[in-house]
Amino acid sequence: MGIKTTLLVAICLWVSSGSLAFTNNDGLMRVSLKKLPLDLKRINAARIINGGDFEPEILGGKNSNLSNVEAGMVYLKSYLDSQYFGEIGIGTPPQTLVVVFDTGSSNLWVPSSKCIFSIACYLHSKYRALLSRTYTKIGVHCKIPYGSGSISGFFSQDNVKVGDIVVKDQEFVEITREGFFSFLATRFDGIMGLGFKDISVGQATPVWYNMAKQGHLTQNIFSIWINRDPLENVGGEIVFGGIDWRRFTGDHTYVPVTKKGYWQIQVGDILVAGISTGLCKAGCGAIVDSGTPVLAGPSTIVAQINHAIGAEGIVSLECKSVIYNYGNTIWDYLVSGLESEIVCVDVGLCSNYGSRHLSKNIKTVLQNDSSVNESTLCAFCEMIVIWFQVQLKQQKTRDQVFNIANQLCGKLPSPLGKSFLNCDNIGNLPDVSFVIANKTFSLSAEQYALRVKVEEGGSTVCLSGFVGLDVPRPQGPLWVLGDLFMGAYHTVFDFGNVRVGFAKSA
Repeated sequence: MGIKTTLLVAICLWVSSGSLAFTNNDGLMRVSLKKLPLDLKRINAARIINGGDFEPEILGGKNSNLSNVEAGMVYLKSYLDSQYFGEIGIGTPPQTLVVVFDTGSSNLWVPSSKCIFSIACYLHSKYRALLSRTYTKIGVHCKIPYGSGSISGFFSQDNVKVGDIVVKDQEFVEITREGFFSFLATRFDGIMGLGFKDISVGQATPVWYNMAKQGHLTQNIFSIWINRDPLENVGGEIVFGGIDWRRFTGDHTYVPVTKKGYWQIQVGDILVAGISTGLCKAGCGAIVDSGTPVLAGPSTIVAQINHAIGAEGIVSLECKSVIYNYGNTIWDYLVSGLESEIVCVDVGLCSNYGSRHLSKNIKTVLQNDSSVNESTLCAFCEMIVIWFQVQLKQQKTRDQVFNIANQLCGKLPSPLGKSFLNCDNIGNLPDVSFVIANKTFSLSAEQYALRVKVEEGGSTVCLSGFVGLDVPRPQGPLWVLGDLFMGAYHTVFDFGNVRVGFAKSA
């Protein structure tokens, strides 16, 4: 964290548009990105979850350090809401495939001609080894987990063309099985990871490593500009080996990568209308991820943000149902003096361990299609217990307490899912700011709101771009700064100096 939008006309134009990569007369190697619109179904199907319980698999003896890869997989996503894609070529002659350029992962994978048992493979371009003069067999099987399932295949080696750069002898994964729904309706064929080798499944060398090693880059950097202007067709641009000075204003603020694997940096406080949200005041990790459209972070902060911007949660009915069905029992237990920690266990909505960690609950919510499950009800019960306790200390009556709790349910900003905004009120909403390297990087409501179609040709709704992601310590608390942030700030990935730079996009 399927994609079921994108007009057929847009797809045809895209397919017929030819190569999207080129080298300009300034010597920079650019890859133009196409942008596809979002719709509500794709957004609701998308997932970003804690990755702690997922393990990559390597079969067949390929030398790799799986324990390091597993430990490095902080979170998983589905790509179902990915908007920005570009073209690469694999083989000799190059076979054109459309990929997401993803700084949040490190492997290159594309569908294989040997993928015959997954419906999704029949809806995408496939790499055909028999048509390439430079193909080399590796054959080691692997499995890569994602937020909406997993994909599996085997490693191969061939030349990879990115713009005018031809990377020789590049390892990549030929996918032979894709999750039935995972990639069925996506408009891209594969993923080209731009993260570090540390999180590469099978310890395969990322493409950009080999670009540098083989002397294709004048500088050991790549930079990304994302165009969020809905009236323009160009979705953005990746420049390998340099920076396009037309794409930003002012100077870049650079911050060191604090943990290799992802492009992970340190952020400070997160401010809403200049007011601290508290949790990250002493610092939180943040991963800069071009493969994620949203801003994901600790639910404690996301709830405050969504409340401040007037976002309305889509889980309020489930919350209210717990009050309706169990409120009286919860009330009686609390009034009788039963310890609050075991109220929801006695009610029957929680196990002996309760919800324990909200991240586990979020993962369960997002992994299941149904909106209500045991973990969700447990989490709501525990919230309601806290609300009841607060009101009881204020000596409110039963009716008053129930009324207030139902109001809170109705205003719940829903870190467990997506939250709606009033499109007509976007201009009046406060800025949300991230403190990075002691400088404030602000996002206006226009920059953090997602405008999506309810259905093709239908009306537009607005969603908060902030979603909950609770990563436990020691990796967390953690933010994922996706395309919404990168759309506001031109981003430089400087692997020569192991740092990331931000400047206001032009």
